[in-house]
Amino acid sequence: MSNRTAAAALATCAVLLATTGCSSSFGGDKKTDQDTSSHQHLRVLIASSGDAETKAVKDAAAAYAKESGNTVTVDVAKDMNQQLAQSFAGHKPPDAFYVNSDQFANYAKGGSLYAYGDKVKDADDFSEQLRASFTYDGKLVCLPKDTSTLALAVNAGLWKKAGLTDKDSPTTWEQLKKVAGKLTGHGVTGLVTSSEYARLGVFMKEAGGWITDAEQTKMTADSAQNAQALSYVQSLLKSGSMKYANQVDTNWGGEALGKGKAAMTIEGNWLSGAMKADYPDVDYKVVPLPAGPAGQGTLAFSQCWGVANESAHRAAAVDLVEYLNSRAQQLKNADAFGVMPSRTSALADYTQQNPAAKAWVDGIAYAQGPVTVGGFDKVLGQFNTDLAGLATADPKKILADLQRNGEQALAKGH
Repeated sequence: MSNRTAAAALATCAVLLATTGCSSSFGGDKKTDQDTSSHQHLRVLIASSGDAETKAVKDAAAAYAKESGNTVTVDVAKDMNQQLAQSFAGHKPPDAFYVNSDQFANYAKGGSLYAYGDKVKDADDFSEQLRASFTYDGKLVCLPKDTSTLALAVNAGLWKKAGLTDKDSPTTWEQLKKVAGKLTGHGVTGLVTSSEYARLGVFMKEAGGWITDAEQTKMTADSAQNAQALSYVQSLLKSGSMKYANQVDTNWGGEALGKGKAAMTIEGNWLSGAMKADYPDVDYKVVPLPAGPAGQGTLAFSQCWGVANESAHRAAAVDLVEYLNSRAQQLKNADAFGVMPSRTSALADYTQQNPAAKAWVDGIAYAQGPVTVGGFDKVLGQFNTDLAGLATADPKKILADLQRNGEQALAKGH
């Protein structure tokens, strides 16, 4: 899944069943004899953001191969979720692969993932929040390969044109509404972002709400805090100072910012690479998201390095993953294609090397992780559909529907 769309393209297990004919367990109970030879061939499947990421992973795999004596083939998926489901169903999965946090629980519940987290000695170098995103039934299944948060990106030229200075950077909801209004006009919208919960959810967090409790065992969607958050977003939409990306003929907030159709957008650190590649002449800055009634808030996203339960090379695959996920390699990846390291020990160096990314890095401390319950992606897909019509809908009804759908999913997912 592209980082730009984060959790927007949520594919449900039901859809995968329909398109691949796989079983609900993906054959997770099948025992596989393990290869113990000194020279093994490993297959890796990734969902690449572009040529830079593909090259970085292939170069790292080649370096590992030279050092270990194993050989590694890296393939780039066209549709990661579908291809993984098909490989699990056919009992021929890649040995190691990317797993999105929104799909992790589906694969873990189905028995498709080998839980190797407790075999990695320095697993505590990853934050507790990130480890929680890839923990299932009390086991750390796989380790996050990177992390991303959301911040407020501002088109510096449009900001200056509106007579605003650094002192006007919004730190509260009221200030955000004020500057968004001032920036709107003459073909420019003050704030443009996607209509998905993976962007608008920051306001729920800032209001003191969220979709579930911390343990993900109880729905908390229909709270007064969440209603306050969606009502605030609705007020921006109704005023015209905020629009969704598709309403300004763009695919995402970064495109709207780069084309000068948005003065501000809410996006993650993948924005830096996209702006450099597509809009190198656009001057922009990134600042923390304004605090809400409950304080600062943002959302965190990640992927982990999964190892297939049915791989005949599990030990070698874990060894490869440890190499690809090392502190040194994470810093190389950050330099090559803009991702933030998931290792705490690497973040300080990353921040020093990328001072413009400070708002994204600082956001890790107060970020909300995703809901990782099997089958919950379908619930979030419906929530996204409802949020697309937020401007004219009843926020409380949207949340009541989310509450009801989520309760059904939690009952099945645990």
